[in-house]
Order: sequence, then C-alpha cells, then structure tokens
Amino acid sequence: MLMRVLAPLAVAIQARVPVLLWGPPGTGKSSSVLALGRALGVPVEVVIASIREPADFAGLPVPDGVFCLNGQQIRSVHLAPPAWAVRLAQAGRGILFLDEISTAPPAVQAALLRVILDRVVGDLSLPPGVAVAAAANPPEQAAGGWDLAAPLANRFCHLTWGLDASAWADGMLRGWPAPEVPRLPEGWETDVPAARALVASFIRARPHLLLQVPREESRAGGAWPSPRTWDMAARLLAACAAAQAEEDVEAILLAGCVGEGPAHEFLRWRRELDLPDPEELLAAPESFQLPPRGDQQYAVLAAVVAAAVREPVKRDRLAAAWRVIDAARQQGGGDIAAWAVGPLAEASSRVGYVAPEARHFRPLLQQAEVK
Repeated sequence: MLMRVLAPLAVAIQARVPVLLWGPPGTGKSSSVLALGRALGVPVEVVIASIREPADFAGLPVPDGVFCLNGQQIRSVHLAPPAWAVRLAQAGRGILFLDEISTAPPAVQAALLRVILDRVVGDLSLPPGVAVAAAANPPEQAAGGWDLAAPLANRFCHLTWGLDASAWADGMLRGWPAPEVPRLPEGWETDVPAARALVASFIRARPHLLLQVPREESRAGGAWPSPRTWDMAARLLAACAAAQAEEDVEAILLAGCVGEGPAHEFLRWRRELDLPDPEELLAAPESFQLPPRGDQQYAVLAAVVAAAVREPVKRDRLAAAWRVIDAARQQGGGDIAAWAVGPLAEASSRVGYVAPEARHFRPLLQQAEVK
C-alpha cells in the first residue's frame, strides 16, 4: 500500500529516530511497519503498549543475591527485561514497534520514557541497530484514549498517517507489493555534524524557536520545538540528504519533529541563505567571500568546519578550513570566526596538525585551554 508517509517513516527508522504514526484505526499502520521491516531485512517486535504494565518496560525486579557492605548484608536485585527485548538484543538490530500507545495509561507512558530515548529496557541496553516506532489513534478515536504526556511526545517524530484510496484498491485486486523506500547508504552519519551546524545557525538567527512548550495539553502531545527535537531534526536532515529523498519527505520529517510553523520557517530561511558548497571552499579556500548577513556568516563557517572535521580527519582539509576561517577574520568576521576556532583546533590537535593561522587566535585558544 503506497502511503504518502511511508518514505518518511522508512528514513526515520533507518536513522534511528523514534517515530510515532498518528491515524485512525484499521488503516494499516501496523501492517505497514511489519512490511517495512521485511523490506529492510530486520525483525520487528510488536508490543501492545495498552495491555502492558510499567514493569514490562522498566524491568521486573529479580533477586541477585546477598553482598556485604560495611558489615551489613544487603540483598541486591536486577531489573530483568522481557523476552521481546532479549530477542532484539540477540538479533543486534530490528524495530521495536509500540502499538496502541495512546491507550497506555500515564504510568506506562512514564515507564516508556527511557525505552524510547535511550533504548534501555530494565537493565538491558538495546543495540544501536534497534529502531523505535509507535502507532496511536487520536484520543477521541481510541478506546480509553489518553493525550500523550509532553515528555513522551517530545521524544518522537510525529507523522500523520494517510490512506491512498487508489493504492488501496490496487492492492485489494493485485496484492500488496513490498514497499519501495529510500535507503540510507553506509557512512551516512558523517553528514550529521554539517546538518547540526545548519540547525545551530538557524537557532542563532531565531532563538525564540529553540523551545516552545505548548500550553494546551492536546498540542503538547504532538510535535513542538525543543533542543531534543531540533537535534532529531538535524539527524533526519542528514539522513534525507544521504538517501536523496524528495523535498516533501524532508519537510514531513522536519514538521514531525518541531511542528509545522518552525519547520516552514527553517526551510524558508535555508532557501534564502544561498550559501556556497563547503566542499568547494575547502578545495579553493582563497575564493572565500564573507557573506553580508550574520546568520549567513555563521552558517557557512559552521558548514566548512563540520566538513573539515568529518571522520576520518585529514590534514589537507583542516589546513584549508583554517585558511577559510582566517579569511573570515581578515574580512571583518572576527567574532563569527572565533566561534569556529574551538572545534577546528580540537580536530587539529587530535592529528598533531599546527596551523599557521592559529597564531591569530592564540589568546582565544589559550582561554579555552585548547593547545
């Protein structure tokens, strides 16, 4: 079944960003996640959140034994994980699919907080290859539904599930083909620092959008901007670029993290930046011209530094980045250039590279204790 949100869902799962599907019952959310798991070649563990107890996620206390501390005998316990968590840990990868999450009572939602963000179940840490996905019916359509608590909602990228009637009719007649979804290449995470630099540049220009907690309980259960969701958005921006996903996929994921308004403002701001490619600047640092606006200056220098310190760190790229930073200083962008010095100097120190341009920033580096 071809759903408009299936491609964003696939990108989020491969990027290991927790994702929550909102949609009416009976529209194929669960079956589509299972089909996506088959397409990606990973196991899917389905856990119905509404029929679970907090201990099913926080772990069941099990006695370990007795130990002596300061002359006292103390009985220790560990928090045993459930079987589905053990299976995911043994597989080393997979999708934890939490279904009916909007009908889970508040105590269960609280127990889910660490599972979703840190992938820790009881005393068991799930492998990095495990992604978290969830599905929910809107509270007014769910049996005994609850609004999601703000701390839980802010751990997800929220996607609105939609049904394509034409695709559904074709599937009924011809069968349901395996979904065709964007694939993330190996090493895609090397682009995450550049995406974070771009998001940081935007927040410097729009600081009021860093954190906006909704006052209404119903809106707090959806997508809204916070330091956590902006970091999730940066990771998804890098994933979309690596997967060469279409622009609407990127827009849907960004809105799912920080909300429609902030997402549209970020995308409009990025279009208006008109920045040079950082790779072109590293190839020809003498061509650098300081942009006129402060947010443009910050964004281009952040992108250059992020590209230069990308693993594996190479001296020729560091040298080119130092020349770009020093050119910014000479052209009147000393304050912005000073910000970029720290991460560049740290990367240079790791590979034993001493840049001649560093002498212009020596007082700043000494103050930051960067040698």
